[in-house]
Amino acid sequence: MEKILIVEDDEKIAQLEFDYLESNGYEAEILGDGAKVIGALKEGDYDLVLLDLMLPGMDGYDICRRIREEIDIPILMVTARTEPADVIRGLGLGADDYITKPFDPS
Repeated sequence: MEKILIVEDDEKIAQLEFDYLESNGYEAEILGDGAKVIGALKEGDYDLVLLDLMLPGMDGYDICRRIREEIDIPILMVTARTEPADVIRGLGLGADDYITKPFDPS
């Protein structure tokens, strides 16, 4: 079973993502503090990261940069930041895709 780390501080959005993934056969975990992501990825056996940009502890851009330096894992940014510059920055830092909120979970 594939395991996905949801990095999201908005509890409602995190739960929506979690429920959707679990109902479709994925194992998911939620982490709301950006400063804890790298440690969690090193300890867990994750196959994908869903990464918000605006997080406490460390923002999603810095997390993405650190992940790319240390861990080989796909990253999907899921964020309310919709400006083209934000998309370009996120993809330039190594995100594999960029999904804007609000989104259709399916």
